[in-house]
Amino acid sequence: MLKDKKIRKIGVDTGGTFTDIVMSMDGSLFTHKVLSTPQNPAHAVIKGVSEILERYDINSFENVDIVHGSTVATNALLERRGARIAVITTKGFEDVLEIGRQARQNLYDIFVERPDPLIPAERRFGIRERTLHTGEIHTEISTNDLKLLIDQLAILNLDAIAICLLFSYVNPKNEQVVSEHLSSLNIPISCSHEILPEYREYARFSTTVANAYIRPTLEKHLSTLTESESFPESFRLMLSNGGCISTNNFEAAGIRTVLSGPAGGVIGAYHIAKTAGYEKIITFDMGGTSTDVSLCDEGISMTTESTISGLPIKVPLIDIHTVGAGGGSIATVDTGGALRVGPESAGADPGPICYGNNGEEITVTDANLFLGRILPTQFLGGQMSLAAEKTRHYIEKFSEKIGLSNLDTADGILKIANSAMERAIKVISVERGFDTRDFTLVSFGGAGGLHAAFLAENLGIPTVLIPPHGGLLSAYGMLYADIMKDYSQTVLLKTEDSGTNIHRLLDNGFKALLSRAEVDMQSEGYSFSQIKIERSLDMRYDGQSYELNIPYLDEETDFVSIFHTMHTRRFSYARPDATVEVVNLRINAIVETDKPEPNTESVSDTDPTNARISQIPVYFEGEYIPTNFYQRELLLTGHRIEGPAIITEFSATTVIPPNFVADVDVYGNLILKQMS
Repeated sequence: MLKDKKIRKIGVDTGGTFTDIVMSMDGSLFTHKVLSTPQNPAHAVIKGVSEILERYDINSFENVDIVHGSTVATNALLERRGARIAVITTKGFEDVLEIGRQARQNLYDIFVERPDPLIPAERRFGIRERTLHTGEIHTEISTNDLKLLIDQLAILNLDAIAICLLFSYVNPKNEQVVSEHLSSLNIPISCSHEILPEYREYARFSTTVANAYIRPTLEKHLSTLTESESFPESFRLMLSNGGCISTNNFEAAGIRTVLSGPAGGVIGAYHIAKTAGYEKIITFDMGGTSTDVSLCDEGISMTTESTISGLPIKVPLIDIHTVGAGGGSIATVDTGGALRVGPESAGADPGPICYGNNGEEITVTDANLFLGRILPTQFLGGQMSLAAEKTRHYIEKFSEKIGLSNLDTADGILKIANSAMERAIKVISVERGFDTRDFTLVSFGGAGGLHAAFLAENLGIPTVLIPPHGGLLSAYGMLYADIMKDYSQTVLLKTEDSGTNIHRLLDNGFKALLSRAEVDMQSEGYSFSQIKIERSLDMRYDGQSYELNIPYLDEETDFVSIFHTMHTRRFSYARPDATVEVVNLRINAIVETDKPEPNTESVSDTDPTNARISQIPVYFEGEYIPTNFYQRELLLTGHRIEGPAIITEFSATTVIPPNFVADVDVYGNLILKQMS
């Protein structure tokens, strides 16, 4: 393992409502939260890091190592607030982005409207060229065509350019020629052979265009940070695959940051749960604007088939499913008079009504406060008081509008939000052949603990684990991020045709990827001897249109047999007599970093009485029940709390319903189970 010479590691996660900061120093953890600044998220990042360093008398950035994950790239795609860009492609293929795929999400909806492509037709340019599928250059690009193209682009006031030519993943020469000539425009350029050297034009084009679309926005965000005297010039970016890279190497990796915040949460949840003895987990991250769930079956699940805002993004990332249900999700009434919750969110500004800003729309957080499940004086450890009376006033108005009692309205909002989150968990578990009863629900995010027990009960999940600092777990997980870069290359090798040469052909392909990894990691400051390499193959039966990723250790690996076995596990059948095809080669280049060591505590012989801070009635299933409130920081290992109870801490609140019991384990985790 590479020993990290820096003694202070900081994870920063900027999201929709709050920006979270976790610092590991001298074996201890220190946490901080500030409200996000949606107009410029960098301001909240600078403010939060400055405040936590000042609080602990750290006056310089020497020996400070920051890993930063954000929703900047994600929001640019979701809200279509990215750059003004153009795309250059092979003549005749200008409309690939608009044609898309044959698959339709709403097959029977005659009123469905497809989202517009990121680039309108007038900024999609075709150029005469042709590379064959073999890599042979059939048609060279003429100098006159390039000059005309430059003249056309120069008057468009562009922020970035994407270049996506046919079969450039086999031979990138023509893309390189175009890129070299367009460099005179001094505009950031994203080439598909660098972003995603894989076949399938639509996915490759879409991913490359998305990278160009978000790159100027991300560059602006990073420059705001690096140009500030209150932030270090050197830090690392969290990636969607669970790794991180330095900001010096992000040019071709902007699209790889789109799920960096949620990825940090999964990494942190997996390490905490594994340490506590739980390796089959479902992570449940409920924040202010959305809920992210991921299934880890004795390992973190990865995918290359992701869609964001209707756009396929075909880069390796942690397999996370997201729904628009969070603490800030807004309750509305549809045209049929039915109560709905989300996906619209109040965000950080104005935020839920209870934040006391200008918000007037009821949110999930407001409903929890109204039912007594949040103490208005204990929010953020008492640093922020909630506007309970203002919340009550607006819930009464909303209840009159829909014709329900105040209690039924608030309770209905929570149950609808729970239903949306249950469906999300079923997508990654039941719909993929997993039994939720075999897993532990690891809940985090600022709002996760308020809902986790109810979800577990409805889904038959026997155990809920809620780690300390659950509201900041995404930032905490970034402290576990290794330096990582991934590489891929399409090869389309049929094992039947390749015969005994298959391993030699694979090894030759991997050598080219390893050479790229060595150069990139040297720019990160590491020698090849420090790099851990993970190799894998995307494989399928000949004629299939989807692949499975198979680990490849060396030439002794019987990867075909492994593929048959994994295909049976995933799809319940195999075809041993069919031709198997290797579609893509993949490698992960990893430099391991030091991880925070979990602290353990001996079992206390006291009861949790000293941690109790109040007792008030809380609404559960149609009635108010006297409920004890506890301060989590005062709970000790071995303490048991029977529901109904509510546990408050700086970054989150945990509800223990009447039929649940919570135990504190040696790592400070809350372990919730239903009482028998």
